[in-house]
Amino acid sequence: MENFDLVILTESRFVNPTKTNEFIENIILENQLVSNELIKLGLTVTRKSWDDKDFDWSTSKYVLVRATWDYFDRYDEFTDWFNAAAKKTTFINSEALLKWNIDKHYLQDLNKNGVNIPRTLFIEPNTITTLANSIEKAKKELGFITTDFVLKPCVGGGAFHTYKFNESESLKQEAIFQKLIASECMMLQEFQENIVAEGEISMMLFNGEFTHAILKIAKPGDFRVQDDYGGTVHNYEPTKEQINFAIETVFAAPELPIYARVDIFKDNQGNWALAELEIFEPELWFRFYPKAAQVLAKGIKERLF
Repeated sequence: MENFDLVILTESRFVNPTKTNEFIENIILENQLVSNELIKLGLTVTRKSWDDKDFDWSTSKYVLVRATWDYFDRYDEFTDWFNAAAKKTTFINSEALLKWNIDKHYLQDLNKNGVNIPRTLFIEPNTITTLANSIEKAKKELGFITTDFVLKPCVGGGAFHTYKFNESESLKQEAIFQKLIASECMMLQEFQENIVAEGEISMMLFNGEFTHAILKIAKPGDFRVQDDYGGTVHNYEPTKEQINFAIETVFAAPELPIYARVDIFKDNQGNWALAELEIFEPELWFRFYPKAAQVLAKGIKERLF
């Protein structure tokens, strides 16, 4: 049986697709750019879906988590696979760091370490409350001042189960709120006007060093910047202040990630704030700056081999 230095981890729809589109082609290109650079450094590399039942994960020294974007639809199944695979191989980033980052409670840890985050009320599963009561609690305990809010899960991505609503609509949203908190932790946040007005900046860092950035802008009439919802992506040159914010964020994590994406925006108070620190399976936009794939490959080789 063939052994590999590294598996680039993806999901089944991105492995030898019978039908393709621009989205799938971009994902395959992103993975290929990284694979090419790793191979240039003398590493043996393959690409596999996490749910490939025919692959023996002990045959790969490392697994680089990339576009596993069905994990939150199959979370229990993915978690079982992840825990089993972690006994046979080593993950990049580390198993401990990935487990910390997959749940957005990590925002609380970063905030304690000095990173500015949006005001957030975490509502744990099976909490006996209503949406209106949660809003009142957020106002009293966290100083919420807006009348528009966003509700989203602690585990998820791509704006999955993300809802924007006005306080006057809380009763209308109650049924979905109760359904969601019955099974998962949810986050209630103030709606951030500047994400719509100015967009969200994503900065890529490898071993704590900034390489490139993009600006994500929501389509007119929407608040979600993801391209799944019509958002657009643009090259962006961040300021030194923005880059420093991103660097300080990755160094505030429990350990320095080999790769990370830091998503920031200007909050309602006019301060830079962290939307998310993505060190699990972030899109890293190598196609906008292919040299970053070389930086990642070099960092992997130097730190792990």
